Amino acid sequence: MGSSPGAPRRMYRHRRLIAITLGVVAALAVVAVLPRWWCGRDADEWYRGEAGRVRGLAEELVAFEAADDERRASGTGGGLAEMWGLLAHQMTALGLAQICVDHPDWRERYAPIATRAAAKSLLPEMRSEFTSAWYGRDGMAELDSPDGHAYLSYPALALGMARWVDPAFPPDLAASHDALIASYERRLLASPTALLDTFPGRAYPTDVAAVAAAIAVHGRVTGVDHSAVLAHWARQVRAVQIDHDTGLVVQRMGVDGTAQDAPRASGTGLAAYFAGFADQALARELAASLFAQERNILGFSAIHEYGDGYDGAGDMDSGPLVLGISISATGFALAPARAFGHRDMFTRLFRTTDLFGLPVQSGARTRFASGGVIGNALLLAFLTSGPELAR
Repeated sequence: MGSSPGAPRRMYRHRRLIAITLGVVAALAVVAVLPRWWCGRDADEWYRGEAGRVRGLAEELVAFEAADDERRASGTGGGLAEMWGLLAHQMTALGLAQICVDHPDWRERYAPIATRAAAKSLLPEMRSEFTSAWYGRDGMAELDSPDGHAYLSYPALALGMARWVDPAFPPDLAASHDALIASYERRLLASPTALLDTFPGRAYPTDVAAVAAAIAVHGRVTGVDHSAVLAHWARQVRAVQIDHDTGLVVQRMGVDGTAQDAPRASGTGLAAYFAGFADQALARELAASLFAQERNILGFSAIHEYGDGYDGAGDMDSGPLVLGISISATGFALAPARAFGHRDMFTRLFRTTDLFGLPVQSGARTRFASGGVIGNALLLAFLTSGPELAR
């Protein structure tokens, strides 16, 4: 008996359905695999601190500092001032100094530039926003004051790192650095909560973590024993500044320890980086809580800003939030992921950084085009962060 007239048509439809299904499966496989491969192709080299990757981004920041020097010498002023200038110069100094720690043979090239960047982070125009908030009182002129002025921790840490790696660190900067650290040590020991206000009545645990980092690095550079103040700070971080349900640090507090904001990932991420200079056990605890905020889609990871039970909007600390995801916290998480050996986490975070950062190679220089100078300075610091800094 012959087959029915409809059999060939049914067979054709069946084969066509199989072909479409295989095509969809193949397309999904490409979508799932190709982007994560492409955006993660350099992750392992960054994780290992491969010289070509590190130097490319370092040279981009060297060019920024050179252009800034030229503008200042010509009388036209630097390219960045106030808070953004402070952050750009400070993070450039940290990144270059960290490179010098990893690659001592590069110190001749990068240590003097780290010192110049650190010195610029201490210029009065870099803290004008804070001086205005303190009713015109400059923190560097009030080192005997009981007020916190915790924002000065950023140049203090930059100065310490530059002083560590630069044999020609200027004596006048060293004297300013010593005086600032002595002031911070006195203020922290006098604070029952180990909180210092950045603005009047507003303390940010992240900024105080930078204070602790600056004190720790000063001890490494000078041999001064700061163990008592660092132990006090670490105890009060655990007792007062961390939300015990989420493990995240509270973003903003009163100096008495009263919460003024929610526990958030962006503050925790940056605090984990700073804590790595001062107390590795605490830094690991903060990193673990930060990593618990990970959201992973097809091998691309990002960090959710608010812990369970909390919600809110984005701001300058977190960056714009998309479905609760913080751009800043995602970038900050690169540092503890690398420093504490979380290779897989680092790779997933780097894929996201590569996807949205748009890395561009230009000769011997590398930059992440979407972040501008500040983004590149931050990434230089975070991508070169390592556990040796807290030894």
